[in-house]
Amino acid sequence: MTSTDPTPHGPAPSGSGKKPRTPRADAQRNRDKLVRVAGAAFAAADGTVSLEGIARDAGVGIGTLYRHFPTREALVEAVYAAELDDVAASAPALLRELPPDAALRAWIERYAAFIATKRGMADTLRAGWASGRIATPATRERITAAIATILAAGAEAGAGSDPEAGALRADVEPDDVTVMLLGIFLAGAAAHTSAQTGRLIDLVMDALRPPPR
Repeated sequence: MTSTDPTPHGPAPSGSGKKPRTPRADAQRNRDKLVRVAGAAFAAADGTVSLEGIARDAGVGIGTLYRHFPTREALVEAVYAAELDDVAASAPALLRELPPDAALRAWIERYAAFIATKRGMADTLRAGWASGRIATPATRERITAAIATILAAGAEAGAGSDPEAGALRADVEPDDVTVMLLGIFLAGAAAHTSAQTGRLIDLVMDALRPPPR
C-alpha cells in the first residue's frame, strides 16, 4: 500500500546519526561577546547586574541574550566556566614567557581577577549550586593544579645551575597556597584596598621563595 505520509522527507528522528548543527559564526561571536561583557559587569558590580544592560553593552538585543542564555543562571554558569578555564589554563602559558616566580605572581593576579568576577554573581552561583540548576565545577582542584604546575617549575629551576633564576621552594604543598590566596581574596574582601592586596601577595611570594644560600 502506498504511504500517504505528507512529509516523507521531514526531520530525521533522534538517533539517526546526523550531527547537530554548529552555531553560525555570527551567533558564536554574539555569545562570546555576551560572556565577555557579562564577566566585566559582574566583576564591577556592587549589586544585581541588569541583563538588559549586559545586552546593551554587548551591542545586541535582549532577545539575543535570552536565545543564548534562557536564564540568569545559564549566563552566570557560562561566565564562570569561561573564567575558570582561562585562569586554569594560563599557568603553562605564563611559564613559557616568564621565570617561575614571575609567572606565579602574574598568575596570582589573574586569579584575583577571577575572584573579583565571582563577587558579582556569588548569590546566583550559590543558589544554582544548591538547587542543582548550575553544575558544581571542580574549582579548587583546578586552581590547585595550576599552582602545582608553577611550583614544580620553580623547584626545577632552583635545582639547576642557576638557583636564583626564578626558583621557588620545593617543600610547599600547592593546596596550602590555595588556602592562603583564598584568605587574601575572600576574607574581608570589601575592606581590602588594591594596595593592601598587593602587599599581601608580596608576602605570599616572599614565603614561597627559597631562603638565600
